[in-house]
Amino acid sequence: MTLDAILPPERTLFDVPGGSKKRVLEFFSTFIAQNTPSLDSQEVFSRLIGRERLGSTGIGNGVAIPHARNPHCKAPIAGFLKLNEPVDFDAIDGEPVDLVFVLVVPEEADEAHLALLGQVAGVMNDADTRARLRQSTSQRELHERLIEAIRRQASAGSQ
Repeated sequence: MTLDAILPPERTLFDVPGGSKKRVLEFFSTFIAQNTPSLDSQEVFSRLIGRERLGSTGIGNGVAIPHARNPHCKAPIAGFLKLNEPVDFDAIDGEPVDLVFVLVVPEEADEAHLALLGQVAGVMNDADTRARLRQSTSQRELHERLIEAIRRQASAGSQ
């Protein structure tokens, strides 16, 4: 399973209001539950917050990768948010976060979950990719640049 297969344009959100880590996770939980009938927004939020309590998913360079397992999730779901204002995410480098890649995976998706997280980390660790995403001026451009980066990373990894 690859990220580009689970990240449709409508789940790439541009200019999302930040406020706080909690608000960003609440926003995503509500958004994803509205578009995925099997998911409950409170449960998604609770699981994402529970994962944050284990340790921040802010990986540095203004990027966070909140993720959680959910028993009502049938297949991995990805979402990407470019915040209009960076928020404190308790990131490992102490920097605020403005690029948020969210993953919700089925309860039993161990290897798939880890593989997807690895793909996200690989894409988001690239400084040029982060710069291009931050320079995006529309939802469509943001999604195109993100998918391009995901595919570039995948082809580099398979060589």
